[in-house]
Amino acid sequence: MVESDGLPVPQRYWSALAVWIALTMAVLDGAIANVALPTIARELSAAPDQTVWVVNGFQLAVVVSLLPLAALGEMIGYRRVYLVGIVIFTVASLGCALADSLPILIAARVLQGLGASGIMSVNGALVRFTYPKRMLGRGVGLNALVVAGAAAFGPTVASGILSLGPWEWLFAVNLPIGILAFFVARASLPASPTSGKLDLASTLLNIATFGFGFTGVDALTRGGNPWIGGAELVLAALTGLTLLLRSRAQPNPLVPIDLLRNKVFSLTVVTSIASFAAQMIAFVSLPFYLQGVLHRSQVDTGLLMTPWPLATGVAAAVAGPLADRFPAPILSGAGLALLALGLMSLALLPVDATSLAIVWRMAICGFGFGFFQTPNNRTMLLAAPIARSGAAGGMLATARLIGQTTGATLAAISFRFASNAEPLALGVAALFAAGAGAASLWRLRYASSPPPREPQPVADTL
Repeated sequence: MVESDGLPVPQRYWSALAVWIALTMAVLDGAIANVALPTIARELSAAPDQTVWVVNGFQLAVVVSLLPLAALGEMIGYRRVYLVGIVIFTVASLGCALADSLPILIAARVLQGLGASGIMSVNGALVRFTYPKRMLGRGVGLNALVVAGAAAFGPTVASGILSLGPWEWLFAVNLPIGILAFFVARASLPASPTSGKLDLASTLLNIATFGFGFTGVDALTRGGNPWIGGAELVLAALTGLTLLLRSRAQPNPLVPIDLLRNKVFSLTVVTSIASFAAQMIAFVSLPFYLQGVLHRSQVDTGLLMTPWPLATGVAAAVAGPLADRFPAPILSGAGLALLALGLMSLALLPVDATSLAIVWRMAICGFGFGFFQTPNNRTMLLAAPIARSGAAGGMLATARLIGQTTGATLAAISFRFASNAEPLALGVAALFAAGAGAASLWRLRYASSPPPREPQPVADTL
C-alpha cells in the first residue's frame, strides 16, 4: 500500500504530469467543441438547436456519472478509473473524428463525456495521493493553473486547427495526447486504498436526478416546452430526495452525506457552488454585454475576456503555496471579495469604457477567482478521511457543475424577463461572490473541528 503522504521524487513529478496531460486534453476539448459548433452545423447540414447537443451530450454524460465514478474509484482504485477514463476518452475522440452524421457525433460525444468524467471524478483524489500534505495546496494550485491555461487558449487552438483543416481534426488531435497520457499515467500514478462497493440503486437514482435536472433546465432556458421542463425538474427533485434519504443510512454513500455532516466540508461545498454560479453568470453575460452594450466586435470580445482565465491561472499558482501556510477561509474570502468587486465594477462600466478599463476589471475578477479556488479545493480534499478522497474529489467536481448550471440558468432567466439584463446579471453574480465569501469566512468557526474518523482500507495492489 502506498503511503498516504505523497509519492517520492521523481515519481511525484511524473504522476503530476500524467494528471496535467489528461486534464489539458479534457478541458481543451470542451472549449474546442464550443468554437466548432457553427462549422459542424454547416457541414453536417444540421439545425443549430440540434447541433448544440454536441456540447450538451458531453456535459450530460459528465454530470450524471461524476459521483458514481468517484465511488467506483474508492472501490477499485482511483488509478484504474483514471486509466479507463483516458482510454474511453481517446477512443471516443476517434469516433468523433470519423463521425459522418450528427447522431453518430453526439453518441461519440456522450461516450467522450463518460471518459472525461472518469478523469475528473478521481483527479482530486489522485492529487491528494501524489503530493505530501504539506505541499497539497501547491499541487492543487498547479492543477488549477493547467485548467485555466487550457481554458484560456482553447478557443485560440480551435481557431488555429480550423484554419488548417476540417473540424474532424479538432477531435483527432486528442489521439496522440490520449496515448501519451495513458502510458505516463500507467507508469506513475499512485495506488490507493480500496473500500466499499458500488450501490446500483443509488447510481440509478443519481443518474435520474442529474439527468432530469439537466434536461429540465435546458428545456426551460432554451425555449423548450415549459410543461415538459417543469415535469423533468419535479422528477429530478423526487429522485434526488429519494437518493438523499437512501444515502443517510449508508456508511459510504454515493452522495457523501457522511462528509457533508462535517461543517467545514459542507461550507466549502456551499462556497464552491456559489462562486462557480457567479463565474458562470458572468461568462454567459459578458459576451452579450461587450457586444450589445459596449459595442465591441466578436474578436475584441474574445481578446477582452482572455485576461480572466489568465489571471485565474496565475492567482491559483500563487495561492497554492500560501494555502499550505495560511488559513484557507481567509485566503478564499479575500479572493471572493476581489471577485465581487471586479464583477460590480464591470456591471457599472460606462458605455464608452476603454479597452484598458475592461481588461483590468477582467483581471481582477480572474485573480480573485483563482485566489479563492486553490485554498477552497485543498480544504475540501483534506476535510475528508483519506479513504473517502474519491467522494471528496467527486463532490468537488459536482459542486462546480451545480454552480455552473445554476449560474447559466440565472443568466438565461435575466435575459428572458429583465430589461438591461447584462448589468443586472453581473450585479447578481457579484452578490453570489459576496455570499460565497461569507460562507468561506464562516468556516473559521469550525476550523478546530476534528476530521472524520479514518476507516480501515484494503490495499490496492495494481
